[in-house]
Amino acid sequence: MDTASITPRLNKHPDQLVVRQAINWLLRLRNNAGNTKLQQQCEVWRAAHHEHEQAWQRVQSLQQELSANLQAVPGAQVALQTLENSSQRLGRRQALKLLSGAMLMGTAAWLGKDLVGWQQWTADFATATGERRSFQLPDGTRLELNTDSAADLDFSPQRRLISLARGEIMVTCGADSQVANPRPLMVQSRHGQFEGIDARFVVRLEGNCTRLSVTAGHVAIHTPTTAGGLPAMVQAGQSYLISHSQAQQAPALDMDVGAWAEGLIVTRNMRLGDFLQEVARYRHGYLGCSSEIADLRLSGVFRLQDTDKLLAILPQTLPVRLRYRTRWWVNLERAV
Repeated sequence: MDTASITPRLNKHPDQLVVRQAINWLLRLRNNAGNTKLQQQCEVWRAAHHEHEQAWQRVQSLQQELSANLQAVPGAQVALQTLENSSQRLGRRQALKLLSGAMLMGTAAWLGKDLVGWQQWTADFATATGERRSFQLPDGTRLELNTDSAADLDFSPQRRLISLARGEIMVTCGADSQVANPRPLMVQSRHGQFEGIDARFVVRLEGNCTRLSVTAGHVAIHTPTTAGGLPAMVQAGQSYLISHSQAQQAPALDMDVGAWAEGLIVTRNMRLGDFLQEVARYRHGYLGCSSEIADLRLSGVFRLQDTDKLLAILPQTLPVRLRYRTRWWVNLERAV
């Protein structure tokens, strides 16, 4: 066995689920001050694995930095104390999300540095810009998150629910074999609720609507319902756009909806302007093009691992040139 594979990597970031556990311990200890048994349990958890201690130190550091920054904001300490008092009457999940809102009172510089990271910690599953992750859920369902995405999990004896808070996910699910009464696998966005039936499907938040694309099996759209009051059944190969009031079939896309799970963008006669908007989701800063070349078309398979290398390919196939003002400001223009 390779020694590197079993040696702890103390300098890597702890897993986000471990960080959530650390935050939960912090909340429990703050809401049960003087509980020596709880303190001992926390110490046992910290000592159980090096990632536990690393996550604990990271959360403690972030909490201390937040408190220090709030000292400079008039009235912020009173507001934070009110939030903490309210959190004692809530469950840990609600308390966690409530206390995370206290960061909105921090300084602009601090928020710019750490708000995204805190949002990732408060979700059950999350990715940063340019990151993609895959998870195996307790029932065997496979959940994959695209760039800059967040989702929460609510599994109970009565239901299996995945809530998409931000970005895009791919779900591969089958029948529920863990309980006597099978539970439907539901995915919820702010626009509707969808049931996967032995299916693989992609759910993506797009401004004022949610896009549902089914690649295998079928998915029932429970809300909003169709005109007849029945769920809309989406078959493999179909896409729907769902708003708060309606669900309507979408025209065929000019790219493979699930290729991102393999680290790819696969296009079919796609507008350059639309292609750049898609690539921009995987990098920081500005990426765009002049209006005179936005309607150029391209087809191909592009790797997302390094978007700078991806962009460098475009002048080889299209009459365009790249103009870098900085590493984070890139514009495409017509080649002279």
